[in-house]
Amino acid sequence: MTTRTTRTSAPARRLAIAVVACVSPLSLAACGLVDSVGDDAKAPSRNDDITVGLLLPDTETSRFEKFDYPLIKKDVAHLTGGKGTVKYANAGADPAVQLKQLKGMIAAKVDVILVDAVDARGIKSGVEKAKEAGIPVIAYDRLAQGPIDAYVSHDNELVGEVQGRSLREALGDKAATSKIIMMNGSPEDPNTALFKEGALNELKGNVVIAETYSTSRWLPGVAKANMKKAIRAVGLNGIAAVYSANDGMAGAVIDAMKEAGATNLPPVTGQDADLAAVQRIISGEQYMTVYKPFLLEAEQAAKMAVAKVQGRSLEFDALTRDKVDSPTQEGIPASLVPVVAVTKDNIEDTVVRDGVYTVKEICTAEYKADCARIGLK
Repeated sequence: MTTRTTRTSAPARRLAIAVVACVSPLSLAACGLVDSVGDDAKAPSRNDDITVGLLLPDTETSRFEKFDYPLIKKDVAHLTGGKGTVKYANAGADPAVQLKQLKGMIAAKVDVILVDAVDARGIKSGVEKAKEAGIPVIAYDRLAQGPIDAYVSHDNELVGEVQGRSLREALGDKAATSKIIMMNGSPEDPNTALFKEGALNELKGNVVIAETYSTSRWLPGVAKANMKKAIRAVGLNGIAAVYSANDGMAGAVIDAMKEAGATNLPPVTGQDADLAAVQRIISGEQYMTVYKPFLLEAEQAAKMAVAKVQGRSLEFDALTRDKVDSPTQEGIPASLVPVVAVTKDNIEDTVVRDGVYTVKEICTAEYKADCARIGLK
């Protein structure tokens, strides 16, 4: 999908850009940009005994199973006095499986569905069936097609801009003559077009884009095969940097270059702040990742799901402060959580401070010397 699927208002756009300057995403309230999270009293409800259906797209991206699901489960319970539950399914990157899972949620008569679509277009018929059954659907992380009630994600164009800007900074004065490889995400994911657009805002005309690839279903194996093609086309020594849309692909890109004989790896971007990516950043194999505060995203999704079932207005409760468009719908109420670039210089002030990982988890025996070198202890 190459069309722009979101329309971010100017005030929200300025908010997102401003947040990059805040070191820790969970300190956004202190920056005066969003309401504080986790401390709001539960509003009087018509129904706390609810079931939230949660459909996540894959297990390759470690955050989904490790953070998103348990966080949403915990927040739904908190918001409903322990009475609300989450019915969970993961599609394993298979759109047909996810569509079947969504239909299963409808058959189980869940009260609301949170769906992170493997294929935004492919899930449309299931969203329509949920609507017919009177079940609200909230798009989570990726904007699905069909009659969506609300959307919670990040400023996805800003994600790409942060990645592209980081590559330009890494290349310095040599940027204009540097050949880079663009390893974009899944064409089935509408966020991919936004990541790419944001990155091109920073890269086009400022570097030499030698080769560009799409990565079906975000599969690292596909990214690795494409990187091998890039190495053959450009030459290992001719690649000055790699724009990789996420961390799973970044790891595959790096493996391909190492297998080709690279000893001094060029800057490689990523996204999602996977533990393996943070460790690669410490060791110098990966240049940066984009930390999308999924703690905030998950909490916001839980609040929206519970409020929707309880008949509260998402806009009135300030749970959605923006509007987005999909190819099938305009003006979807949305909540866009800002992002932060993570390099070796701010690991302690981002993912460690926010409790995503402990220093002990990051600095295993293999990375102890690297951690000591950058002062992470």
